Amino acid sequence: MIADELADEIAERLLQAERSRTTIKQISQLHPELTIEDAYTIQRRGVARAEAAGRVVKGRKIGLTSRVMQQSVGISEPDHGVLYADMFYGDGATVPFDRFIAPRLEVELAFVLGQPLRGPNCTIYDVLRATDWVTPAIELLDARFQMTDPDTGSSRTVVDTIADNASDAGIITGGRPVRPDAVDLRWVAALLYRGGVIEESGVAAAVLNHPANGVAWLANRLSGHGVELAAGEIILAGSFTRPIWVRPGDTFHADFGALGAIAFQFSDKV
Repeated sequence: MIADELADEIAERLLQAERSRTTIKQISQLHPELTIEDAYTIQRRGVARAEAAGRVVKGRKIGLTSRVMQQSVGISEPDHGVLYADMFYGDGATVPFDRFIAPRLEVELAFVLGQPLRGPNCTIYDVLRATDWVTPAIELLDARFQMTDPDTGSSRTVVDTIADNASDAGIITGGRPVRPDAVDLRWVAALLYRGGVIEESGVAAAVLNHPANGVAWLANRLSGHGVELAAGEIILAGSFTRPIWVRPGDTFHADFGALGAIAFQFSDKV
């Protein structure tokens, strides 16, 4: 188990990296003994520090939901992080590029909870019953740890990513919110355009066979720490496209078919 002093030190370094928009050396290189549970301890310490500084947790995100991505980092389950209220942008927004270090984006569905969810035995049916709305969403990712270590060439591991709030950096919502039983959520599909050219496409069934399965997994995972998903929280259920790198001035359009679309752009200020 990670020592409290080390967890606090790493959490503070990550917060400083986010504020200064600079990357720091991977903890998987500096402390190869750290485990996934140690990484979540660091993440929780970072959240506590952020809340103490005035940030408000408004929701959560689930990542690494596809089998291919899990195999690529050597794990057998997703990961998770938190969404702060200052991370949210709406349809038509101009997102400040200079807020991020190396932003990427993914296409997802977000679940807006009307009732609390608590594990350890939460199921997809509990999730659908507790959800008021499902809405199209784009997740913004960033990396406060170096993605590739300049000394060894090693890539980030899942320990780095989890400690770094699961690479969470922002969320853009829009389109047409629907009740969870209004459509077959497995077959919600999206086309992601950059400047009029399709960059990515996907279907929501790629998220654990049904995007609500990710929310159930999260409720069960958090129950081990005595945490429940609260009514009003917004849960990003996991990506069904690969991450797309963002450039200053990029304009994006995500077409979710019957669920509408999200249009947004990034400022050209670096």
